[in-house]
Amino acid sequence: MSRKDVRHEAADLVKRTRSLLEAQQQLGLDFVRGTPEAPARDEARSEREVLLSGTLSLEEIRQVLGDCKRCKLHAHRTQVVFGVGSPKADLVFVGEAPGADEDAQGEPFVGRAGQLLTRMIEAIGLKREQVYICNVLKSRPPNNRTPEPDEIAACEPFLIAQLKAIKPKLICALGAIAAANLLKTKVPLSKLRGKFHDYQGIPLLVTYHPAYLLRNPNEKKSAWQDLQLLQKEYLRLTSRPSR
Repeated sequence: MSRKDVRHEAADLVKRTRSLLEAQQQLGLDFVRGTPEAPARDEARSEREVLLSGTLSLEEIRQVLGDCKRCKLHAHRTQVVFGVGSPKADLVFVGEAPGADEDAQGEPFVGRAGQLLTRMIEAIGLKREQVYICNVLKSRPPNNRTPEPDEIAACEPFLIAQLKAIKPKLICALGAIAAANLLKTKVPLSKLRGKFHDYQGIPLLVTYHPAYLLRNPNEKKSAWQDLQLLQKEYLRLTSRPSR
């Protein structure tokens, strides 16, 4: 079976499982394990396994995500904010969560912080459409509050699936939330900066979130130092024969 066939079969499995469970609920049928919670757990487990398998394309991941209601944030957001950029990007930027502008437009980093990120990308000789940009969360938290653990857990399989689909050569974590989620660490951002870390065999650099830089412009010099490291490693990695 080809890789494409496996991806389609995996996506179809998720859709068929969800449809079956909905039909059972509508008919009032008993579930296999005797409780309404059991099939929901089984569905979530199957979905997570498919997402983490690395067999889905970005388009298929977006289809599985759908009009997501996997955590409480769906009640407050306008729309899901998935990601934007090249599906074959060598460099992926991962932020925290959508803000008001992103929630309105359905695209990550389009507000003032997004404009600054675009300038940061251009400063290392790239264009926004050459990289891929996404967030840990796909829905905006109310009033841009800090994401909560259950919200991060609900979105994590989709972020992992995105990175598996793209297979970047380099990742840049924007801010403490992205760094903590990707590296599974409680080490403060100040101690993570200035060096590369490993994310499943991919070099990962941590720097300040553009929104933080707008509030603390005195840190832009430090962020520029991070970007210079990022640029140097990007050039080193992309000068190798293409994969």
